[in-house]
Amino acid sequence: MPLFFRKRKPSEEARKRLEYQMCLAKEAGADDILDISKCELSEIPFGAFATCKVLQKKVLIVHTNHLTSLLPKSCSLLSLATIKVLDLHDNQLTALPDDLGQLTALQVLNVERNQLMQLPRSIGNLTQLQTLNVKDNKLKELPDTVGELRSLRTLNISGNEIQRLPQMLAHVRTLEMLSLDASAMVYPPREVCGAGTAAILQFLCKESGLEYYPPSQYLLPILEQDGIENSRDSPDGPTDRFSREELEWQNRFSDYEKRKKMLEKLEFERRLELGQREHTQLLQQSSSQKDEILQTVKEEQSRLEQGLSEHQRHLNAERQRLQEQLKQTEQNISSRIQKLLQDNQRQKKSSEILKSLENERIRMEQLMSITQEETESLRRRDVASAMQQMLTESCKNRLIQMAYESQRQNLVQQACSSMAEMDERFQQILSWQQMDQNKAISQILQESAMQKAAFEALQVKKDLMHRQIRSQEMISEQRWALSSLLQQLLKEKQQREEELREILTELEAKSETRQENYWLIQYQRLLNQKPLSLKLQEEGMERQLVALLEELSAEHYLPIFAHHRLSLDLLSQMSPGDLAKVGVSEAGLQHEILRRVQELLDAARIQPELKPPMGEVVTPTAPQEPPESVRPSAPPAELEVQASECVVCLEREAQMIFLNCGHVCCCQQCCQPLRTCPLCRQDIAQRLRIYHSS
Repeated sequence: MPLFFRKRKPSEEARKRLEYQMCLAKEAGADDILDISKCELSEIPFGAFATCKVLQKKVLIVHTNHLTSLLPKSCSLLSLATIKVLDLHDNQLTALPDDLGQLTALQVLNVERNQLMQLPRSIGNLTQLQTLNVKDNKLKELPDTVGELRSLRTLNISGNEIQRLPQMLAHVRTLEMLSLDASAMVYPPREVCGAGTAAILQFLCKESGLEYYPPSQYLLPILEQDGIENSRDSPDGPTDRFSREELEWQNRFSDYEKRKKMLEKLEFERRLELGQREHTQLLQQSSSQKDEILQTVKEEQSRLEQGLSEHQRHLNAERQRLQEQLKQTEQNISSRIQKLLQDNQRQKKSSEILKSLENERIRMEQLMSITQEETESLRRRDVASAMQQMLTESCKNRLIQMAYESQRQNLVQQACSSMAEMDERFQQILSWQQMDQNKAISQILQESAMQKAAFEALQVKKDLMHRQIRSQEMISEQRWALSSLLQQLLKEKQQREEELREILTELEAKSETRQENYWLIQYQRLLNQKPLSLKLQEEGMERQLVALLEELSAEHYLPIFAHHRLSLDLLSQMSPGDLAKVGVSEAGLQHEILRRVQELLDAARIQPELKPPMGEVVTPTAPQEPPESVRPSAPPAELEVQASECVVCLEREAQMIFLNCGHVCCCQQCCQPLRTCPLCRQDIAQRLRIYHSS
């Protein structure tokens, strides 16, 4: 339940019930009970306190309301000094007054089913309290002053968050009934709490070093004290009408007990009916929840079956894909095995060719020992046979060359490893052809036409072999040159990176002792620095053309004119469209440049002395730098920031940096409406403010 509630206005029926109960309590001959229960009260009315004080009511019943506090403003607990029974169950109380101990006559206090977080320590002053019911609250502990309740007979603390009982409770000798949640207790242990009230009190007495006595030995003085106090309440005194007042009080007490038992019975029946209703509702809810769970299980099962089928289809597709890949792999392996077998056969053939070549070499050595005449005759026969064989081998070579061209693309990755093998095979083929030539010499000598054809084929083949050998030599030389060049470039790259790192280290060391915008100034300088080739081109421009561009405020086009090497003569032959192609985008500026160039040329024709000599170059306005190698350098020892004025208003200092171009040319007020840089006409991506330190 929530801790705070809005005050609700009582219904008409509750308001009438409150008025009736208040009138009934004020009637003559009314009993000592004020019952304002079930009146939908958010606080006890002031009239109830006044009635209890004036009529000295002994029983105040305020249960089943919406009370959040017992004591309203401008009211005092002393008005309830005569109250003996205070029933506050089924409300929304979060705390009891700290001065609750002022109710010294209180004997029964029922605050069941509220929102109490703790009990006040002054509760120990209620020396006549016999029944204390704090069931179904949010108490976490009991105050030690509970041990001062010398007349307490019944204590109910179940339905709370209490885990430990105070040892001072052992001093309550009259306690007959103690109700608590044994399963949640830590001190005393659960076994002791489950054994009953007597076991709990014996445990606490043992822990406190006291001797335990049954509560019946302490009840008689309390009952006698109650009789004496009741007799003191009589106006006639205890001597004259003691027996009559005692009998009357016993009758009233018995009536109150009967009425209390009747109320408890009715309350029990009401709770039983509510429990049955709640049980019925729980059954209905459980059945509906069961149906919902079954429906959810069915949906989950269908979803799982659908997911399982989808997973099964995915597995089948994956299995088919793997089978296809396995089949493809097997085919590739079989093809590779076939290629390996073919290579093995080729190697076997090569070994046979080597053996035949070796035999032929032995045979040639033997032939060399034959006489000169036999050599000439044998040579003629061999040459003839070799020529005849050459014709057949030329066709074979063409076929071998075609096969070699088809396989060359597949053997590109293995070219480095197979070059030596191919050269060796080529030498073997040449030696084999040489051997065949010796066999065909005799036949070719007999037929002049065959000899001529063989000679032409041999000439072509020798020439092809020569070109192939030369091409291989050139390729090897180029490879060696490229490898040496690559090594030199890598070495130069490493040296340049080391130089740049040293320069950056020097810049960082100097930036720590210089002004704040050190790196921005270096960035601006690097942007403003032109390449050496462009500077040389600008220096070679005509003086009159440079003056013309400066006069038209178009000096930012100087690099473009220098790059394209434009002169006055070339500009006189160009159109505005040509200038637009070069990079001059403003139409008015295009026509003005062409018009002024034509005027200069016309004036030069009239007065030739105005025309600059061919060798004259423009003196650069910037200070000359010593002819050194162009490389980044650190800033000077004392870096002074030169203040530049805004190019728009020409009044304030330039304070903004335009990115990506990096120009510092505008103040903060003039840069806001700009979309392009006034100097280079590039789009402005970002603006940075410059702050100068004092």
